[in-house]
Amino acid sequence: MKNHYALIMAGGIGSRFWPISRTAHPKQFIDILGSGKTLIQQTYDRFLKIVPKDNIFILTNESYIQLVKEQLPDLDDAQILAEPIMRNTAPCIAYGSHKILKLNPEACIVVAPSDHLILDSEEFTKCIKKSLETASKHDCLISLGIKPSRPDTGYGYIQYNTKKIGDDFFKVKTFTEKPNKELAKTFVQSGDFLWNAGIFVWSVQSILNSFKNHLPEMNDIFKEGESVYNTKDEQEFVHAAFSQCTNISIDYGIMEKAENVYVLPSEFGWSDLGNWASVYDLSEKDYVGNAVIPSEMVIMYDSSNCMVNVPKGKLVIMQGLHDFIVVESNNTLLICPRSEEQEIKQIVGDVKQRFGTEFI
Repeated sequence: MKNHYALIMAGGIGSRFWPISRTAHPKQFIDILGSGKTLIQQTYDRFLKIVPKDNIFILTNESYIQLVKEQLPDLDDAQILAEPIMRNTAPCIAYGSHKILKLNPEACIVVAPSDHLILDSEEFTKCIKKSLETASKHDCLISLGIKPSRPDTGYGYIQYNTKKIGDDFFKVKTFTEKPNKELAKTFVQSGDFLWNAGIFVWSVQSILNSFKNHLPEMNDIFKEGESVYNTKDEQEFVHAAFSQCTNISIDYGIMEKAENVYVLPSEFGWSDLGNWASVYDLSEKDYVGNAVIPSEMVIMYDSSNCMVNVPKGKLVIMQGLHDFIVVESNNTLLICPRSEEQEIKQIVGDVKQRFGTEFI
């Protein structure tokens, strides 16, 4: 256990959940399903069952440090790793890995997003523990793959072959970004594709070797900080380091290039909660398919299959609306057909242009 660490990524801005998710208060800090806990709190609680409390680190943006402290008060300041600028997932993972290397060269690390939903916590714990065990014995980079239940175009896919480590970890053949509908159907029918959950497990030695091989400049940038990690000078160094980093994801920078990537096919009720459609799918609905959070003061007449999320105490009357998203937050009301919710990103851009950042 003492060699097991978790890096939880909590730096994104979650623009698909606008207007509830804002730049100043993004979705990982919101109780989006009305469960009583925010997504980052649920993620943290999950990892408490897997790694010691002191070995959990949060990778976030400097502007969210206060939110992290408020929502996870048990964390020590040294466990919050703040990025001065957004540079995608590879730089923050390089930073976290070098910091952990200095604490414990024997470390095995699980890297996970802070804003995903996992319904079967027990199965998740089992998969992560099995992966940490395997990563401690083999020089491999492990990705968790979810058995697909439908040909979804919103996820990346992992194809694997028959070469294995032990019984459960299959050699990865290809990574594919979000495919079109036809391709997604082919993937699901073939049976050797999994959804890419964006959850990774590796030893600190294996991941830093991969950085050395595939992103050597980035590795060198963070290697230079060896003497300052876990000291008062760390933040100043990190500021300078991030300004030199390219904007690149861990998937593109390392996972798609490395030869020692394996996948564990998993089923633990996973959703990346990427948009309102996924929240609608997971929410309790009334007999005509309306999902309403909170539901006390919403009255529906001849309305069905709607996703409604409004502040407590707000009286909402809906007449004759079918398949709509109705969301109110932060002085903003969004009414949008469910079939067109992919337009929300564009809407956010337009609002920013017309009204500035006040509403974003």
